[in-house]
Amino acid sequence: MKFWEELKNKGGKFMSIPKSEKLRNACEEKGDECLLEKIKVRIDGIETEVNKGTTILELAKKVGIKIPTLCYHKDLCLSGICRICVVEVEGLNALQSACSYSISQEITIKTHTKNIRRARRDILELMLARHVGECYSCVKNNNCELQSLAKDYGITSYTYGHSNKKIENKDNSSYSIMRDPDKCILCRRCIRTCVDLQEVGVFNVVNKGIDTKISTFGDKEMSDIICINCGQCVNRCPTGALYEKDDTEEVWKALENPKKHVIIQTAPAPRAGIGEEFGLEAGVPLTLQMNTALRYCGFDKVFDTCFTADLTIIEEGTELLLRLQDKLVNNKEIALPQFTSCSPGWVKFIEHFEPEMLDNLSSAKSPQQMFGSIIKTHYAQVNNIDPKDIVTVALMPCTAKKFEANRPEMNSSAYKDVDYGLTTRELAKMFKEIGIVLPKMPNSEFDEPFLGESGSGVIFGATGGVMESAIRTVYEIVTGNKIESIFEEGNIIPIRGFEEIKYAELTISQVGEVPELLKGLFDNFEFLKGVTLKVAVCHGTANAKKVLKNIKEKGKLSECHFIEFMACPGGCLGGGGQPIPTNKEIREKRAKAIYFEDKYSTIRKSHENPAVLSLYKEFLNDGPCRGRSHKLLHTKYTKRGNKIE
Repeated sequence: MKFWEELKNKGGKFMSIPKSEKLRNACEEKGDECLLEKIKVRIDGIETEVNKGTTILELAKKVGIKIPTLCYHKDLCLSGICRICVVEVEGLNALQSACSYSISQEITIKTHTKNIRRARRDILELMLARHVGECYSCVKNNNCELQSLAKDYGITSYTYGHSNKKIENKDNSSYSIMRDPDKCILCRRCIRTCVDLQEVGVFNVVNKGIDTKISTFGDKEMSDIICINCGQCVNRCPTGALYEKDDTEEVWKALENPKKHVIIQTAPAPRAGIGEEFGLEAGVPLTLQMNTALRYCGFDKVFDTCFTADLTIIEEGTELLLRLQDKLVNNKEIALPQFTSCSPGWVKFIEHFEPEMLDNLSSAKSPQQMFGSIIKTHYAQVNNIDPKDIVTVALMPCTAKKFEANRPEMNSSAYKDVDYGLTTRELAKMFKEIGIVLPKMPNSEFDEPFLGESGSGVIFGATGGVMESAIRTVYEIVTGNKIESIFEEGNIIPIRGFEEIKYAELTISQVGEVPELLKGLFDNFEFLKGVTLKVAVCHGTANAKKVLKNIKEKGKLSECHFIEFMACPGGCLGGGGQPIPTNKEIREKRAKAIYFEDKYSTIRKSHENPAVLSLYKEFLNDGPCRGRSHKLLHTKYTKRGNKIE
């Protein structure tokens, strides 16, 4: 049984998940026995049995029949609003939507009659009549579901007319997400994503009839509303109505400027996903090929963000130990549990919805921002480069990273720490623009001196990865024992996987000597002897809301010492800048690639990364959470609240 369901059964209170387009299932509120009931059905002459409550769309997939969809998405609740999936059910006069028809009795179904094909064509042609512009100039050209269906149904002309004249202006106000209302087909996927999957609620339907449109609160611009920039709406939009802000042209300008020293850092999640942009199956990593391709583009240095992921673990882990020391030894009122802070969508979520809990948030910057500040200080000094001539680019799976790079406080180097954030999709576009076929590129390694040699840095890309990395390091630092002594091969399985909320406990039965790196912060670790470390992991902000509510109500999760939050379902590998489409199966394949890389890493723990230890010795010589490291690697947050003026 899932952890949060166990809590609920024991009397724990969680906010129910809203359903923006809720449709009744034949077995809703009838128990598991209903779902086990078998029903005979006939579809296009094929006789079979299904469990009660199965939709016609699910049945069709089971027997190998393709029914077109637009509003349907595997990650979202059912809507049945676009009607492109209509079928005939014997005995019913009207065509039925296959995605939302829940089978409750024996039926006969036809999926491709003359009437059905004509209805689907009419629906597509009506959509195209309101779909302003041409495909070749659209950001989703060749990856648009509407375009693909128009091709499948042989639509080569506009029966009901078509306009290339703009009706509504594009919204380019956000650092992260752009809107083009003229491309919207009213499928409501963005609404269901933002309301049901993330529980933020940026979008809603306004007006009626021909004036119906998707809008923000008060029809305000994206920069003026409560948006966490996670980009999950972009990942599920079937057309070009939503897309990330494109920074590729600015990056090309920097690369073409001989006076600029252009550096790129690459996060682990894009490396596990970018192959999908070149026709590969999900979960085929192209890390080393990508290094070669980036140099071919003209980048002067290619660094591994896993390096600063390891740095984050040292800083964040030390901060946790300091909080526990203040709580257990100094009897101070300390904000616990400590929350992770490397997901910018999550950070903005808590700034808006629970600003009174910001003290719980680790002050450690994300790996992206730590790298930016290190490059424009230490790297610039060692290589005798003026920081103003350095351009730092971050390849991330995340649209929210663009907003994070532009936060005004992210300038501890005295310059903008990270100049541009690129999504996985943007980098793939850059590669294609200069003729790079990524899977065919030769391998090459990352540049020194900032090598990400630890597997712990790699698994940052999956939900639970930050927590697993932290436990590996904190346990070994505190006890002096190897994590492999309690978890086989150091794999902390209880916090892996895609369960909504995961929970684990680890008792510290003995303590070791304080390592040299932390001397001056701790005399000893005796205060932790016998303590049971309680941790939790959640992904997706709908689940984050449940966790925060449980903590505020003094539930079980309020007993935790450390909790990992990721804004996106599945963690970074499901980020808003990753290849489209996305669903649970794709995210699971990307996760396997990440854990495979960790498994075969020579070094698997952040505190054993020699490049990180060298940085502390040569530059951050005050140690973690002190002096220069605190100035460059830590930050503060903004109490934004959830009111719009």
